[in-house]
Amino acid sequence: MTRRDFYALVVPRFLENDLPDYWSLYATGKITHFEAMRSIFSHIRTTEENLRETVREMETDPRMKESVERLRLAGWEIEVVSAGCRWYIDQVLEEAGVELTVHASEARFVPGKGLLMELSAGSPYASQETGVDKESAVRDALARYSRVAFAGNGPPDLGAALLVDADLRFARGWLAKELKHRDLGFRRFEWWGEIAAALI
Repeated sequence: MTRRDFYALVVPRFLENDLPDYWSLYATGKITHFEAMRSIFSHIRTTEENLRETVREMETDPRMKESVERLRLAGWEIEVVSAGCRWYIDQVLEEAGVELTVHASEARFVPGKGLLMELSAGSPYASQETGVDKESAVRDALARYSRVAFAGNGPPDLGAALLVDADLRFARGWLAKELKHRDLGFRRFEWWGEIAAALI
């Protein structure tokens, strides 16, 4: 729903120097994906206003509100399922003027301590491994609806993407490269509005 990723903007700007290599710890199974994200975000050192300005720089799809309305009129329900956190997702949705169901880890910003992520106890898809289990969310949707679409861009999205039909599988970034490498069908997208247009 944004052109730029919060993580990609924050890491080069606001992280402390000489951090442990959390992604290597994750890759070797010593910590979970959620623990890696939570640890990295805890090293953010800036003001809350600077961090909120970074959220605004994510470039929310200017057609999001229109796209959401058109999808709903066509009978679609829309849910955000993220391995990130609600702290910035809620700001993105507010900027776009839309209300959606969000499944993501909770977080709060504390000066000097960073963006502190916590598992969302209220989500039926809460996961110790990734914060939110996207595969569970898609399986639940498949049990309730005859057609389910999924859009993603990163490694936590792969399992969920493989559960839906190729013509309802939307990808960009890492996920698009991985699906192409596996010779699996998908629809490439850059802006979220393109997904809505394809579904309608």
